[in-house]
Amino acid sequence: MQLFLDTASIDEVRKAARLGVISGVTTNPTLLAKEGGVSYRQRVLEIAEVIDGPISVECVSRTADELVCEARELASWHPNVVVKIPIDDQGLEAIARCSREGIRVNTTLIFSPNQALLAALAGAAYLSPFVGRLDDVGHDGMELVRQCVAIVETHGLPARVLAASLRHPLHVTQAALAGAHIATIPPSVLWQMVKHPLTDVGIERFLADARVAGLIPSAD
Repeated sequence: MQLFLDTASIDEVRKAARLGVISGVTTNPTLLAKEGGVSYRQRVLEIAEVIDGPISVECVSRTADELVCEARELASWHPNVVVKIPIDDQGLEAIARCSREGIRVNTTLIFSPNQALLAALAGAAYLSPFVGRLDDVGHDGMELVRQCVAIVETHGLPARVLAASLRHPLHVTQAALAGAHIATIPPSVLWQMVKHPLTDVGIERFLADARVAGLIPSAD
């Protein structure tokens, strides 16, 4: 499974990239709005200099014709751009048309297996089931991920399942076990994944023993 970083912060992208575990980035207008007026195109190009992988950039148009025009513009920014289009009737038409033109689409706001199936049949490259938002309304968001993976793999569809709206490290573990091809996570979750209190205690014990053994200078 690959990990994408869900952010529009170039500082967070650079910091995470140094770990060597991030394969792509997902963005949206909400994340960009936190960045203090930087243009969407400028930020995407900055991210592309750091991460050589898919960068999801969200469309905000609402009709199929407008979505296709916007997708063409976004895709022209950089070869790594993947356009995000939400699933509804207009979005589905736009996904099909964009896919026929060779524009890669990440279908977003998927909340049912039927939506995932339709998006995959329309040619979407990525399917983004929103785990956390389903959990918020009392449903099992991770079950949707499992269903999406089963549909794609049972029928040999080329789309990849991208588990989105992940809120904590356990979500990432569950997505991996559910067979998700990708998980997109906010920077805070990435750093939580790295840490464990027993690891911290173990490191401190090793360092203390190393000082006793004279392998490193004493803190005194």
